[in-house]
Amino acid sequence: MNSLPIDEVLPALRQALQQRDEAVLEAPPGAGKTTRVPLALLDEAWLGGQSIIMLEPRRLAARAAAERLASELGERVGETVGYRIRLESKVGPNTRIEVVTEGILARRLQDDPALEGVGLVIFDEFHELLNARKILILVKKRELHHV
Repeated sequence: MNSLPIDEVLPALRQALQQRDEAVLEAPPGAGKTTRVPLALLDEAWLGGQSIIMLEPRRLAARAAAERLASELGERVGETVGYRIRLESKVGPNTRIEVVTEGILARRLQDDPALEGVGLVIFDEFHELLNARKILILVKKRELHHV
């Protein structure tokens, strides 16, 4: 695996998420945010074996991100890494990283406000997300339900 600029800050990100429930990571395009961060956090103790949802702004981006993450693991999409987009889903019983679009996450939050089994939600390409504020509010409400 080639080294990427984001690799240098992954230890600090792990520590920040161990100490707090949220973190903001900003890096230039191509730094490796999408491809390195979910994989680097997957086996963290604080995640407790729960899954990771990564929100992508577009269907094509969601599919491509899942394919790249799966290839980094030497797997096919639907094993450890999967995706759900409108009218298409590739997830399996062992999927722990699920790349989704806004509509999919919004519907999931409506059906399951606690996001049972999910330990981390990553908002990738936050600046491009149309309904990110609404979804972030729903996620924050989820935290209030768990208090």
